[in-house]
Amino acid sequence: MTKTAGSWELGKQNTRRPETQGKKHADPRLGRVAAICMVLPEAVRADGGSHASFTVRKKVFAYFLNDHHGDGVVSVCARAFPGENRKLIEAHPRKFYLPAYIGPRGWVGLRLGPLKPKEGLNGAPSKVDWDEVRDLVTASYLQVAPKRLVAAVEAGMGA
Repeated sequence: MTKTAGSWELGKQNTRRPETQGKKHADPRLGRVAAICMVLPEAVRADGGSHASFTVRKKVFAYFLNDHHGDGVVSVCARAFPGENRKLIEAHPRKFYLPAYIGPRGWVGLRLGPLKPKEGLNGAPSKVDWDEVRDLVTASYLQVAPKRLVAAVEAGMGA
């Protein structure tokens, strides 16, 4: 498992590129998700196979899942406010889904397209709204980050 620290970390930043280490063709969507997550204060990335988790102070705020347990879905999963995950799924079932194991505990999955980008869509959205991914991940981060880090993010957002 490879770990990389976020760009706002006070200490040294790991310069290794875990999204490409040991893989001939890393999924570019993982790179996009990582770029969104790693700008958040003290964010840490941990890769495990074709998946990645993003934490702040050892609390997970997002996962990148690629064919998790053979479900054929590439997604970013994030914490949602109580009941919000089911509302999102009901309103946009082709875009959002309830991820295995963590969904019933308040998480929601946002599909990032088909398993292999050149294949058919299999019910996934045709184009990823990366601003929506950023909003979902940031809202999840704000739920678990310490108050000082939340204040830094909100100040940067103009809140």
